[in-house]
Amino acid sequence: MKFTCERSVLLKEITIAQEIIATKNAISILSNIYIEAKDDMLYIKATDLKVNFETQVPVTVAEPGVTTVFGEKFLGILNSYPDGEVEFEEGNGKMVIKSKKINHRSSLKIIDSEKYPEFSVSTADIFEFSIKDFKEMILQTVFAVSDDETRYFMNGVYFEKNGSKITMVATDGRRLAFISKEAGSGVKEFSPVIIPPKILNIIMKRAGDEGLISISVTDKTIFVQFGSYKLSSVLIEGQFPNYKRVIPEKQSFSFTVNRTEMLDALRRVSLMVEQKSHRVYLGVETGHVLVYTEENELGESEGEIACKYEGEKVAIALNYRYIEEPFKVITGDEINIKFTEPNKAITISPVPETDFFHIIMPMQLD
Repeated sequence: MKFTCERSVLLKEITIAQEIIATKNAISILSNIYIEAKDDMLYIKATDLKVNFETQVPVTVAEPGVTTVFGEKFLGILNSYPDGEVEFEEGNGKMVIKSKKINHRSSLKIIDSEKYPEFSVSTADIFEFSIKDFKEMILQTVFAVSDDETRYFMNGVYFEKNGSKITMVATDGRRLAFISKEAGSGVKEFSPVIIPPKILNIIMKRAGDEGLISISVTDKTIFVQFGSYKLSSVLIEGQFPNYKRVIPEKQSFSFTVNRTEMLDALRRVSLMVEQKSHRVYLGVETGHVLVYTEENELGESEGEIACKYEGEKVAIALNYRYIEEPFKVITGDEINIKFTEPNKAITISPVPETDFFHIIMPMQLD
């Protein structure tokens, strides 16, 4: 194998491939990236056995071939070289890498590609969906996924088609993120599934905002394709909680705040939050809301911002991360918070209301 390509073009794809890899053990084939040069294209694959990644980039192929290289060091070498053409040549069990801009060469040991895991590809019931809308659905939900491995069925984002809409939901038992968008006539029926966050985060980081994403959902796997990228992931098995039971049918009170002002206030008071509980308080009364921490051995903090509210004075205790994270992903200027009682669920949504909302369970006031 021998080929030449622009360092910047290859670097982007190898960076993504390295994000997939599960191990940094140079002995394991799973720490390696599969590369195949033919027909003036370089085909790249990476896997951790649960998530698979494939792409291709144009190169100048002098000798076709296929092998695998240790991903971490391969990426490190590319990062250390300046932009410009880089030459790659396989021989004697090594990949020799030379920069044409500087007088430098590196070599990496390779592992035969025959030992690389096979990738399965689904062509069943593929449908297309707006990539911009799909990314927004990920943005509004993925941060709320539980990291408690004993409740593995909440370690991913629930994905379903419900009539004319497709829906994503995430929860960790103390908060819930919900978004639903019109599916369009081309979206095929599929059974509800739970998608691991790893593949969703890659889509979020690497997909553009224009065009369509192709999706295929089977019983055990989700396949997606956008641009030159093909990704697949094993799904999480288990019964996702009945999220509809958590959504309040009616809430009696609400107040509206400026998103940026609330984020700034939360950022300031978080410096004095007790790190075990992460508890902050919202003291809501007509015309303003007081954002404050309880007094602890280090001190306390409070700030006041304007709000639109008419009603009796009320205090609500919340995990500050749980309120901060929805405020970060909502893009509107104003945000509405609905509640009934200080110890019952609150609902956070943009003004005006749209196709998503966030629900948080308050903490004890004392």
